[in-house]
Amino acid sequence: METKELFVPISLESIEPVIFPDVALYIKTGGNYVLYKSNGRDFSSHDHERLTKNGIEFIFVSKNDMDVITGHMEANAERLLKTDVLSSKAKGKMIFQTSINFVDDIFNNPDKSADLGRTRRLIENLMMYLSDNTDAVQSLELVMAHNYHTFVHSLQVASLTLLIHSEEYSLSHSEMLDVGTGAILHDFGKIFVPQEILNKPGRLNEYEVRVLKRHPEEGYEFLRKKNVLSPVSLAIIRLHHERCNGTGYPLGLENLDIPRSAQVTGVADVYCALTTDKNGNKTTPSHIAVQLMREEMKGCFAPHLLNTLEKLVCKEDVQQIIL
Repeated sequence: METKELFVPISLESIEPVIFPDVALYIKTGGNYVLYKSNGRDFSSHDHERLTKNGIEFIFVSKNDMDVITGHMEANAERLLKTDVLSSKAKGKMIFQTSINFVDDIFNNPDKSADLGRTRRLIENLMMYLSDNTDAVQSLELVMAHNYHTFVHSLQVASLTLLIHSEEYSLSHSEMLDVGTGAILHDFGKIFVPQEILNKPGRLNEYEVRVLKRHPEEGYEFLRKKNVLSPVSLAIIRLHHERCNGTGYPLGLENLDIPRSAQVTGVADVYCALTTDKNGNKTTPSHIAVQLMREEMKGCFAPHLLNTLEKLVCKEDVQQIIL
């Protein structure tokens, strides 16, 4: 959907040496991609240590190799999350990388959205990480390049949506999976928005705004026809831009007419958009973002949800934060 790059960044901390798939690996130097390891040689522990010591955070792989890499990382994610060998930070980067690969794949290959089992396994792993890490909001880090903004944003919103639900409501495990599924796919409809609109610098004109505002309905209709997502997941995808004061879209619903999980995802979506730019940089301190949502967007969000958001993201207002 979003990237035209021939190479994809992979966080070094998310790679398990020796068993990582045998693909060519590259290092980015001065804007150029330089071959580090060709096919036919394992990526060893020595490689991992040497690159780490040299301050290398990412290696790069060809987009043509992403299917095998994504399959490998998804197959091993649960095992790695349960191990004591990896630090919490490394686990965060691993689940982040795996999730970004997944969203990239789904958005670029829409028909793969019918694999509900795969989606739910991803959310299971994300929930496992969030539940085991008491400072999940502060410890997860942005690890992808700017051309992955939509995919990074999807994971940010899903993480914060799950955390708010966990704090605010007592949902069953199955309900939480439905919430996480809807949240990570909330922007799925953007695959139907022309690239020139999605990537346009500056303000959109009235026509472009109308086209962009169709994405919740179009994503909902596409996924509804797949007949695999729950009503909760579909409601999030369709209604996360509704606002309590009726100023949202596509239906202009108000207050309790907006499903609870769609309201929560809407809060997470706006917060993440306010605090992170397309380069993955934090643009607005957490407490300022919450203040803007309370005052400049007064009436748009349920006050109790803003209170929960503030409790989660404003502990110390740290500088590096995913959400």
